[in-house]
Amino acid sequence: MSRRSTPSWYVISLRPRGEHAALRREAARRGGGLIALSPWRLQLRDDDATRAGLHDALAASHVVFTSPAAVRAARALQALHARPGQSVCAVGAGTAAALQRAGVANVHSPARMDSEGLLALPVLQDVRGCDVGLVTAPGGRGEIAPALGARGARVLRADVYVREPVPLSTRAVQQLREADAPLVLALSSGAALQCVLAALPADPVAKVKAVRVVAASERLRTLALGLGFVDVEVAAGPRPRDLVDAAARRLPVA
Repeated sequence: MSRRSTPSWYVISLRPRGEHAALRREAARRGGGLIALSPWRLQLRDDDATRAGLHDALAASHVVFTSPAAVRAARALQALHARPGQSVCAVGAGTAAALQRAGVANVHSPARMDSEGLLALPVLQDVRGCDVGLVTAPGGRGEIAPALGARGARVLRADVYVREPVPLSTRAVQQLREADAPLVLALSSGAALQCVLAALPADPVAKVKAVRVVAASERLRTLALGLGFVDVEVAAGPRPRDLVDAAARRLPVA
């Protein structure tokens, strides 16, 4: 049996605990490894208030899902399908694919896979007097509900999962300290980055801030620069392949 080759570089993942597999596969495809610095885990909600809120959100004329996790959590509570005349929107391709797997065939999703791209969808422009269901979680994507409200919509929010803080993996922190191969930070959540920086000891923080960042959006690039990162590039989108391909452009990877 041949020994597994040593990665020629590492991607630092800030995804929730247990959600690193796709990014790990993409990094391995390009000769890289992964250091998993999860600041939280996802916990699905299952209580009467959540079920009632989801029922109301899914009855709206427009329904917006903000992540694949929101689709999974909603689907665990009730079957998903588009009602006649209803517009179902997803923040990006991954969320749209999750909805299609759940049985929602026609999904509106933007080419620019972030909140700004979602809010630019034609179907969400004229929503005055309309109910818009927002299937999401507390924290993150905080600009969507106010923007829709400013357009005259009544936003029916259903928080179907929560992010529970967890301690950073001591093994991952040690990996970070000892890594002597190039490091790239995959940034798709500003809140996750801020939590990780606050939780890391001082010496790994300095090391992290010296690495190159591939950000999922211009907004995240601006955030990273404001936090003291210097080398920040915007990827084509938030998907693992987008982030890894952006990382690979300036690294000696396969």
